Amino acid sequence: MRTLLSSRRRSSLTLLPLMSAIAVFIPPPAAAQELPDFPRVNLAPSYQVDAAWPKRPAGVNWAAVPGIFVDQDDHVWVYTRANPPVQVYDAAGKFLRAWGDEQIRTAHHLKIDGKGNVWVADIGNHLVMKFSPEGKLLLELGTRGEKGDDEKHLNMPTDVAIAPAGDVFVSDGYGNNRIVHFDKRGKFVKSWGRMGVKPGEFSLPHAIALDSKGRLYVADRNNVRVQVFDQTGKLLDVWQNIVTPWGFWITAKDEIWVCGSSPMVWEMSDKGEPVGCPPKDQLIARFSPEGKVLELASFPKAHDGQEKPGELNWVHCLALDSQGSLYVGDIIGKRAQKFIRQAGAAEHRRAETRK
Repeated sequence: MRTLLSSRRRSSLTLLPLMSAIAVFIPPPAAAQELPDFPRVNLAPSYQVDAAWPKRPAGVNWAAVPGIFVDQDDHVWVYTRANPPVQVYDAAGKFLRAWGDEQIRTAHHLKIDGKGNVWVADIGNHLVMKFSPEGKLLLELGTRGEKGDDEKHLNMPTDVAIAPAGDVFVSDGYGNNRIVHFDKRGKFVKSWGRMGVKPGEFSLPHAIALDSKGRLYVADRNNVRVQVFDQTGKLLDVWQNIVTPWGFWITAKDEIWVCGSSPMVWEMSDKGEPVGCPPKDQLIARFSPEGKVLELASFPKAHDGQEKPGELNWVHCLALDSQGSLYVGDIIGKRAQKFIRQAGAAEHRRAETRK
């Protein structure tokens, strides 16, 4: 018995140093570890809504806002599916004027050319129209109230781009899935494109824009891509599966801004038809002319009928003023909003370096 106890005692004594050694190598709890001293600097730019913009007078209504444009005086042209459909505000939100009740039926996108003329796409009348800044009708492309796919007809055209020489390019989108080229007098030149998914084909060309080098950018919305063409219709580039594009804004520096949503699977309607709406989120992206993403901003998506300032609901159009403020219009939200750019630390440093 004594021998057995002595053996057990010796075993215990032998284990003590080993247990002590094991205890030494147990790491401290995670909570006790010190975190590195991360830089406390916000590098990302952001956008703060100006909830007081604009100051809409009584009797000036809004419905869906599919078109918006900022002119050289930083006046904001809001194109809405209400009467009056064309409304103009300054950057501070002051109402300036409105017109278009008698000529325009269903608003889509709006552009202003280098001479100050106002061009609107009217999907209800199957027209693209050119107006003076005061609202005098100067030109109609298409045949009022008649849809078609020949030289004299359009079918729910979505947008228009005007070259410096006066040539006009129309995204004849909902009905025809083509681009139509007219000369400066409104004479048909040519058209290209058809329904399809191959390069150069379209599934709802929803917007169109021109850069300073004359390249045409087409928002091929249901194909989840931007297609780039020269003015003869030659395909130059395709940016696919980055953003579902709804509208464009191109700056003087050829930065291509796109609004829409992230790529999404088409859902099925109650009738068993594929639909690309509602969008699952709300995005605005800035691209280089080569298709490189330079900036991506997401915005809260509103619940129908419960839209709060700063939320978007089917964002459809965008424009920027000379100060970098962002103006957007949406469909279900039925409003235009102004967002003031909040520069990140990196932008502040670049600005200080330029001084």
